[in-house]
Amino acid sequence: MPVSLRARCLPSRQVRGVICGVAHFLIHYGYVALFLIPALSAFGIPVGSELVMAYGGALASGQVIAGRHFTLPAVIVVVVVGELVGSILGYALGRFGGRPLVDRAGRYILLTHRDLDRVEGFLARRGDSFVFIGRLIPLLRSFVSIVAGLAEMTIGRFLIFSVLGTVVFSAALSSIGYGLGASWHQAVKAFSDAGYVAAAIAVVVVALGIAHRVKVLRAERHAGTADTSAF
Repeated sequence: MPVSLRARCLPSRQVRGVICGVAHFLIHYGYVALFLIPALSAFGIPVGSELVMAYGGALASGQVIAGRHFTLPAVIVVVVVGELVGSILGYALGRFGGRPLVDRAGRYILLTHRDLDRVEGFLARRGDSFVFIGRLIPLLRSFVSIVAGLAEMTIGRFLIFSVLGTVVFSAALSSIGYGLGASWHQAVKAFSDAGYVAAAIAVVVVALGIAHRVKVLRAERHAGTADTSAF
């Protein structure tokens, strides 16, 4: 049976901050929140769109919050439209601002024009699968648009496979939330500890990736210096 928002915001100390934040945002702003958060995420700002999709589906079941209901088809459509808008903006950012940004701040973001050339070559060969599969992977999906823009991927191909991947991902998560219904908070509580472990692993992976990237850049600069001195 649906209960009040306040009652449902006390599942546990571990999860109540995230869950209550999403709950309040969706309850107060409705479909606007369902549009805005996925748009920001697709633009390149990972703000938890996956949680919003799933929680929107749970709200659509009518078993979570009393007096506030979405419909599952509307949740999926609004999320897809939001992600499409954010994807276009993120693509434009990468396409028109990427190389100038590398010129100005490449040393700080660990990117060079050689890297962009490599990415462009990769997407020329496997861009369709990269965009589609990238839209299905949490966190990574937030940066697909910028990468595609940086590599100057054809806008038509980018949009087609972005929409396909986003429809599959958002429909799956929203449907899972819808199916959980009143069991939503119990499921989140059960997986909260696993989420902390995953976050810790992600931090370690990112740190190792940055360290490796710095090492590669130093080696490339050293090789470039050696080649120049040879002449």
